[in-house]
Amino acid sequence: MIVGKHIIAELYGVPKELISYESTVREIVESVIEGAELTKVSSHYKQFEPFGVTGIVLISESHISLHTWPEYELVNLDIFTCGDTRKADKAFELFLKKFKPKSFRHFVLDRG
Repeated sequence: MIVGKHIIAELYGVPKELISYESTVREIVESVIEGAELTKVSSHYKQFEPFGVTGIVLISESHISLHTWPEYELVNLDIFTCGDTRKADKAFELFLKKFKPKSFRHFVLDRG
């Protein structure tokens, strides 16, 4: 029985202007949550100095978390959804579209 899908990804070659500041990262994450039809419960983000962001969003379906390293053009991303596993896939597709990585690697785990 599969109760959820967990996607762990590393996005490489992400434009620095998309991942340096909390306001931009938050805007992207929030738009992905809406586009993937996920249910946000709460979120918390931390701005690093001089740049870089970490964030976690609690969703009814589980969570989305990420950490950015603009100096390496890198985003580490974690998407875990229970229930409709297509929502995790949709969220991942939207993150790729919005962060525009030159390349990525990811692992997909069926949970349950």
